[in-house]
Amino acid sequence: MGSKNHNYSAMLEELQRANFSHSKFVFLGFPELSQYRRLLFLPFFFSYLLVVIGNSLLLYVIKNTETLHNPMYILVSALAIVDIIVPTAILPAMLLGFLFDLNEITLSGCLTQMFVTHFFSSVESTILLGMALDRFVAICKPLHYIEIMNTSMFLKLLLFTLIRSGAVMSALVALASTLSFCASNVIHHCYCDHMALVSLACDSITRNNTMGLVVIICFVGIDISVIMFSYMKILHIVLGTTAGDDRWKAFHTCGTHLIVMMCFYFVGSITFLSRNLNIAISTDVNTFLGVMYIVLPASINPIIYGVRTKEIRNALMKMFKSNSKRVSLIRISTVKV
Repeated sequence: MGSKNHNYSAMLEELQRANFSHSKFVFLGFPELSQYRRLLFLPFFFSYLLVVIGNSLLLYVIKNTETLHNPMYILVSALAIVDIIVPTAILPAMLLGFLFDLNEITLSGCLTQMFVTHFFSSVESTILLGMALDRFVAICKPLHYIEIMNTSMFLKLLLFTLIRSGAVMSALVALASTLSFCASNVIHHCYCDHMALVSLACDSITRNNTMGLVVIICFVGIDISVIMFSYMKILHIVLGTTAGDDRWKAFHTCGTHLIVMMCFYFVGSITFLSRNLNIAISTDVNTFLGVMYIVLPASINPIIYGVRTKEIRNALMKMFKSNSKRVSLIRISTVKV
């Protein structure tokens, strides 16, 4: 009789769980450093400031310098815009969580944040791909550059980006939205990463894991292969036709770009695959990598594609000197008055 009651209670509990799903979730980022949460605010706050100021300055320089209104710098501008959008989708809320323990989010809010971060991260991948192809055409097919890198090419790239990123990331979020979350509602992350949320589901997540692998193949496997091929061809031509300082300069520039891209793809792949393949990584390390995947490229890109680029550096210096002269003239005219 006791056994029957136990079975009945278990069935009743199972039915209740089947009909229940959490609609609110709590972030638990860096649990091992929970006593230092207030201190964690500072490095991430200054990182966010660096991201916003650096990328905004880059956009301002490109917008106000006519000589930079060409395909390469249009792509750099698009990269800067994405590098502001993605950190803004997660860091302000994360910083409020560190300071005031505002760590709660609704399921709809979580899915929205997930789509924004993953969609624009995938757009960044396509922009990096476009930049690699732009350099490939400029160096390997210079006589056909204007013919190839025209408005039509940009429209095709935009359409390709919207279809690929939109379709893949919409499917990723749609699959996550159909799951039931009847057990824990604690997300072991600082934002709504796909697998951090999906791992809380009571249902089978086989399709979600498969979709995660599709994302890796689409945006890492394909994009990084084309990017590597482009830069290898560029280096092959440069090493064969130039000498001395020009060769070293080209090698150094391409090498720097590749290192930044590898960081973006490598860290992103780890954060996606660690949960898909059940790789044993501590929660704090996985959270840190997940945040760095978004913050690090956004912080470095204005330096790599901005300050270290001769044309942008010269435009920035010219604007600085022009503003200095204007301030001096204003001061002189004020003194005379």
